[in-house]
Parts: sequence; structure tokens; C-alpha cells
Amino acid sequence: MVNQPDNNTDKVKSPTESGLKTDGARDRSRYPVRRLIPNAVTLLALSLGLTAMRLGLDGRYEIAMLCIVLAGMLDAVDGRLARLLRAESPLGAQLDSLTDFINFGVAPVFLVYLWALQATGRFGWAVILFFTICCALRLARFNVAMEEPDRPAWKMRFFTGVPSPAAGGLVMLPMFLQAADLRMAENDVPLVLLNIIFVALLMVSRIPTISGKGLSPTIRRDMVLPIMLLVGTIAVLIFTFPWVALSLVCLVYYLLLPYGWLSYRRLAARRG
Repeated sequence: MVNQPDNNTDKVKSPTESGLKTDGARDRSRYPVRRLIPNAVTLLALSLGLTAMRLGLDGRYEIAMLCIVLAGMLDAVDGRLARLLRAESPLGAQLDSLTDFINFGVAPVFLVYLWALQATGRFGWAVILFFTICCALRLARFNVAMEEPDRPAWKMRFFTGVPSPAAGGLVMLPMFLQAADLRMAENDVPLVLLNIIFVALLMVSRIPTISGKGLSPTIRRDMVLPIMLLVGTIAVLIFTFPWVALSLVCLVYYLLLPYGWLSYRRLAARRG
């Protein structure tokens, strides 16, 4: 007699059928907290930029400038933090770019307009719009350049044109000088306008400028003490004479532009 198969025999169920999730499904249902941290830093920087504009409307220019400076510091941190935490994402890149446009393409020049250019009427406002447009074009070009897969590694050590965070600081140089009780004042309108136009053109120029991304993660041992002394001196200046220190930073950046161009040309000739 042939044995008939037992229809009541339990079938082997798959993990999904038995209500158990695979590791991949479990991973997709959870989002690592570490990936939120860089974007949270970027949103904090955005809040500082927007707050700076509100403070400018109230005439509290010094606090407004400090908000933008702090936003610039956070901008320097969020990208490195994303790489350190392995939390880089397309969303974070786009959020960072949009935040840079507000914080360094709109807020600083808006403060300068409120501070010195309201009496210039339409011409002053046209200069402000020109700066903002140049910043938008500069950020768009930067985003496209980052997507080039065959870009040589040595070119990553340079920006094309002045980056928007640096431009945001440079355009406020007259305000820094005035806050430091130096010659520049809000009635030096021609110099303020020329500075805005010059910085705007630097953003969209093809001038190579030094990028902090090209710095080596290691230094020679004999340079440790001099660098620590330099950092300590800068800290003393910032906490004791903040506006003088920020003015000097802007002036040194201007002086370093020829050095960046010469360094780029030397590397291009060597690699070419």
C-alpha cells in the first residue's frame, strides 16, 4: 500500500512569512542618528544667517556680523563632520549649497545695504542684486564641478574663484573696519560699492584660490610649536580685538590670492 503524503505536515516558512524581518529590511526601517548630525549643523548655520538679517533690520550690526561669522565656522565643520561620520548624502550636499547661498550670498550683503547703501537708492540695490546673482552662479558652478568624475586629484586643492563663505566675509570688510574704529565708515559709499563689485567678480572669476581641503592631515614635528603659538595668538586677537582680527583675516585673504594663482600654475606645469 502506497503511503499518501500527510497534508497536515507543517511547511517550512520563510523568515518573511513567519513574521521575521531580514537584516536588510530591519536596516531600512531604521535611520542612523549619526547621519542627522551634519544636516542639523547646517540648519543651525542657516538659522544664524536668517537671524543676522533680522538683527540688521533692528540696527544691531555687530551681533548680526558675529552670527554670520559663526555660520561660516559651522559651514567649515559640517562637511568634515559628514565625512568623519560617514554620513555624506545628496540631500546634505544640496542643503549645504542652499544654506551657503542664504548665509553668504544674501545675508552679508543685505547687512551692508542696511548699514551704508540705503541712501544710494536703486543703484545700491542693483549692486546688491549683482553680488547675489554672482554668488548663485558661483555655487551652481561649484556643484557641477564636484560631479566631474575625471577631475584630477591635485585640482581638489583649489577652488575656482573665491568661495562663497570667504566672499561673505570679504564683503563685510568695511563693517569690520568701522567696528574696529578704523578709518572706514558707512559714509564711504564709493569704497563700499567697489568692494562689493570686486568680491562679486572674484566669485565668478577663474582665479584659482587655496582650498582647505588640500591641507595635509599631518605636519612636521618641528612645526607643532609654531602652529600652536600662531593658533594661540589668533585666539587672543579674536577674543580681545575681534573686529581687528576679522579685518586682518580679510586683508590676509586678499594678499593670498596671488599665492593661490601662482601655486596652481606651478602644479599645472608640473603635472601637465
